[in-house]
Amino acid sequence: MFYNSKGLSIYYETFGNGENSIIILPGWGNTRNTFYNIINYFKDNYKIYIFDYPGFGKSPVPDNDLTIYDYANIIAHFIKTQNISNPIVIAHSFGGRITSILCAIHNINFKKIILIDVAGIKRRKKIKVIIREKIYKLLKKITYFFPKDKRLLFQKKLLLHFASPDYNDIPLCMKKTFKNIISEDLSKYYKEIISDTLILWGNKDYDTPLKDGIFLEKNIKNSALIKFRNASHFSYLYNPYLINKIIDIFISN
Repeated sequence: MFYNSKGLSIYYETFGNGENSIIILPGWGNTRNTFYNIINYFKDNYKIYIFDYPGFGKSPVPDNDLTIYDYANIIAHFIKTQNISNPIVIAHSFGGRITSILCAIHNINFKKIILIDVAGIKRRKKIKVIIREKIYKLLKKITYFFPKDKRLLFQKKLLLHFASPDYNDIPLCMKKTFKNIISEDLSKYYKEIISDTLILWGNKDYDTPLKDGIFLEKNIKNSALIKFRNASHFSYLYNPYLINKIIDIFISN
């Protein structure tokens, strides 16, 4: 099914017919399909909503560059127009960015919040990252002395080597949107979360490091952090049974 709001179209699926609702906000990209284990576990007792964000999966690519606030706006409009009252939210990575804005700016009242390896906490760059960026910019300048056909080829190779996998995997028309999103520090919005919050994190997460999870536990009043040994950024895929049981106990109690 599709939902349209202010020029954006978003694909979503629903599962179950329970009285209480769960909203799943996946990570960046086409990651909706990684949540079916969680969906199948909870769909008998809850009504579950899950999305493809604009530009990914079955949702069409937007005509304009977007910001994180555009993504949050369409989810907020969806929740309000569908009359979803006091839902539970399960947010992974990019979905955490949206959740923080839904709480702080849109005043969405979540019954419970589960944050899994979420993004949006901007930290001072390490020296090696700064050096890497300077090398990339220097090499890119050198390419302008190349013939045009070789210049474009070399620039593509530079991006493959220096840019993040997320950046390289998205189409050209979404790259400015990606830059807009990662430039936003959402720490102040996370601090405004007041709902009971469970924070789940892989201790081998190198995309959003564990110290971000520790930061959230310290700054979200009613929160607790559970760390998973040897799990990476997709910690919910490492031990699905355990993750489901932990979430179930948290939202049922």
